Amino acid sequence: MSRLFLFRLAFDIAAACLLLFGFSYWWLGNVAHELAGTAMFLLLIMHNVFNRRWYGTISRRRRDARGAFNTAVTFALATAMLALLVTSILISNALSGIMSAYGGFTVRQLHTLAAYWVLVIVAVHLGLRWSMLMSFARTLLGISYPNAARTLVLRAVTAATAILGVWSSFQLGIGGKLSMQMTLDWWNFEESVAGFFIHCIAIAGLYIALTYYAMKGPRKNKRQAVSASSISENVRQ
Repeated sequence: MSRLFLFRLAFDIAAACLLLFGFSYWWLGNVAHELAGTAMFLLLIMHNVFNRRWYGTISRRRRDARGAFNTAVTFALATAMLALLVTSILISNALSGIMSAYGGFTVRQLHTLAAYWVLVIVAVHLGLRWSMLMSFARTLLGISYPNAARTLVLRAVTAATAILGVWSSFQLGIGGKLSMQMTLDWWNFEESVAGFFIHCIAIAGLYIALTYYAMKGPRKNKRQAVSASSISENVRQ
C-alpha cells in the first residue's frame, strides 16, 4: 500500500468532514463556515489534480453500464460543486462589498440546494468505490480470509444505517432541501450537535448502501460474462 494512496485518502476524508461541518452553519457561525468551505474547495482541487489522468481516459473507456453511470455521477458532482462554489462566492460576507448586489435570498437557496445535492452525489460516488475502500480496510487491518460472522455483522450494520438514513431524511427534511422548497425547519443545535452529524452521516450511508448494492448486479454480470468468454476461448483452443 503506497504512501501516496494513504496521503490522498487522508485528504479526501478531510474534505468529506469539512463538507459535513459546512452544513452546520447555525452552529459554526459564518466565519468558521466560510473557512471550512474554502479549505474543502482547496482539498477538492488537490483531489482533481491527483485524479487528472482519469479525465483523459473517458473517451477510451469501455461503454458498460457501470462505467457510464460512474462518468455521469462524476460530472454531476462536478456540476453541483461548481454551483456550490459560485453561490459561495456570491453570498460570502468576506466579499460582501464586491458581491452584495448578487447575493440575494434566491442565491442562498441555490447554495443550500447545491450543498445537499453534493451530499447525496458524494455518497453515490463513494458507493461506486465501496468495494475498493473495503479492500483497503481489509489490507489495513490484516484481514485476509472471509468470515461469515463478520459479514453478517457488517450487513446488519449496513441495514441499520440505511434504516436510520431513511428516518434521518425526514428529520432533516432532505426532500424539501433537494427540491428547493421554502422551509423554516432548521436543526436546533442548542438541543443536540452530535444528532445533526449522525443524521447527515446516516443519510450518506443510505445512499452509499443503495448505490453499492444496486451496482452489484452489473458487476456480477460482468464477471460472469468474462468467465464465460474465458471458457469459450479455452474450448476453441
